[in-house]
Amino acid sequence: MSRLHQPGGEPSQRMLRVAELIRHGLSDLLARGDVRDPVLEGHVVTISDVQMSPDLRLATIYVTSLGGKDMEAVLAALERNKRFLRSEIAQRINLKFAPEVRFKADRSFEAGSKIDALLESPRVKRDLAKAEKE
Repeated sequence: MSRLHQPGGEPSQRMLRVAELIRHGLSDLLARGDVRDPVLEGHVVTISDVQMSPDLRLATIYVTSLGGKDMEAVLAALERNKRFLRSEIAQRINLKFAPEVRFKADRSFEAGSKIDALLESPRVKRDLAKAEKE
């Protein structure tokens, strides 16, 4: 199931808009080096997706580091800086309440790599070639 599919239906336009504002804001903060943390300064961190709760009070932020390296350390660094990041989000987005933030590793890149590897395997290539002949 895709992260965009919320229990009970599709996310509202407002949820999507707020999620995208948060994604852009955090990406800018991390790219500019505004978060003073040695772990974050030593890694290229990508905010790949943000998912908002229907009441806009919780933002689940999916992150990955370049090459998927040191994800546990990156998540711990983001957790350490959660208060700062939340206050920056509040300043950048005009919401009644600043949402709580929760960070999760984005595993979709790993899944895509596994699929690519499977498609390149000799068995799959053989089966595809056989199917094309038939």
